[in-house]
Amino acid sequence: MTKQPSLYAFPSISALQSSLASYIIKAQDAALKRHLKFRVAVSGGSLPAMLSSSELLDSAECKWASWEIFFADERAVPLNHEDSNYALLKEKFLSKIPGNAKPTVVTIDESLLNDTQELADVYEQSLVKHFAARDTVKLPMFDLMLLGCGPDGHTCSLFPSHELLREDVAWVAPIENSPKPPAKRITLTLPVVTHALKIAFVATGAGKQEVLKRIFDTHPEIEGGEVLPCALVNMGGGERVSWFCDEDAVKGVGFPKKSSL
Repeated sequence: MTKQPSLYAFPSISALQSSLASYIIKAQDAALKRHLKFRVAVSGGSLPAMLSSSELLDSAECKWASWEIFFADERAVPLNHEDSNYALLKEKFLSKIPGNAKPTVVTIDESLLNDTQELADVYEQSLVKHFAARDTVKLPMFDLMLLGCGPDGHTCSLFPSHELLREDVAWVAPIENSPKPPAKRITLTLPVVTHALKIAFVATGAGKQEVLKRIFDTHPEIEGGEVLPCALVNMGGGERVSWFCDEDAVKGVGFPKKSSL
């Protein structure tokens, strides 16, 4: 039986950020022992700001030049657009990394914004170049997946009840009808997300209470009903999944919570 994810509840955002930084650095160190690179996929939303703690940015242990950062999903907009996940990550995190050694950041091809299928295909080819040829591996294995959780239980651009949840061939897929604007995006597919060595969600605030109860305390596969995308990641990733939450977000959640790594 797949072991359960870890659900951490912290008394403050600063405590959460400190533990998240420690978790990321440990993931980095393990990755560098394996293959001299630290391959990370990052989502948008509130996550980039959570990475901007002094514990991470000022840590002498961060080997920034060895980081390869990809996007768990991206909007089909120019890289300097306010809706761009890259623009958000650059503002909140990348621009604050000290020194001259910077991560490699793999962005979408802005010339392909009008064709989301080609945009997705070309981004997938970027993954092939950094991981391995598709004829040698079925799925890329990220060292770390850093994700958010929407109030509807979506993660990346994988939305509840969407047909894209059933995609099991493509590594990167287009979406033209996102229920959350902008409508046109690309996203890593569910098999790629759940194949990562470590998967971390960050969810904060009282507004996440109800969806976290659904994700952790209901069992649709038994009771009937829909399994939310974040719950599908929990099911697919098991003990490789860690949730970093503040106490407001998990108030009323019955699933066992931990207070430290």
